[in-house]
Amino acid sequence: MTIQAILFDAAGTLIHLPHGVGWHYRQVAARHGVELDEGRLSAAFAVAFKAAAPRVSTGISRPDDDKLWWRALVLNVLAACGHDLPPAVFDAMFEELYAHFAKPGVWALYPEVPAVLDALHPLCKLGIVSNFDRRLYPVLEHLGIRHYFQTIVVSSEIGADKPDPRIFAAALSTLSVNAAETIHAGDHPEQDWRAAELAGIHPYRVQRPERGLEDLPAFVSSFST
Repeated sequence: MTIQAILFDAAGTLIHLPHGVGWHYRQVAARHGVELDEGRLSAAFAVAFKAAAPRVSTGISRPDDDKLWWRALVLNVLAACGHDLPPAVFDAMFEELYAHFAKPGVWALYPEVPAVLDALHPLCKLGIVSNFDRRLYPVLEHLGIRHYFQTIVVSSEIGADKPDPRIFAAALSTLSVNAAETIHAGDHPEQDWRAAELAGIHPYRVQRPERGLEDLPAFVSSFST
């Protein structure tokens, strides 16, 4: 058997924030006259993100691009840090914060990503399957890797988040490949590894810092030997 396609998770697999979430929140908040502690913000974000209600899987594009979901999350983060901002201040801060994470220089590629994509692009169809929103498109453009991917499936557009199998099915359909001929590379045990297996796709387990994508070309080759 030869692998025909490789799907990638985005954040934690291809891209990362060189500065933590708390650093970015603090920078944006300061521009609106709100002083916040970076460490406390990072801790509050981790708790709020884990506790956030799952986005409803409908199979229909979410018209607000998950913006209201993120707004509620940011409110919870600020509340955990002891801040209840006036509505006008919060609204202005949130609008800048939401746009901020699509700007150049915020995200970075993991070091091995360019070489891995260069090696795999001539061999297989490449795609992204991510629980991101449409902000991922400009991020990939800024980082110079958008052209490698024949499909990019984000949960806000498909109306389903990993581990929902519909998000994988959408990518397979677009690429016209079978699950058994496909690898999915990702870093989340449930959303990437287990979900790929349930969809009949071979998982490549990213476990940073011990294992990034550097072994992926050899993993692909192992299916044809």
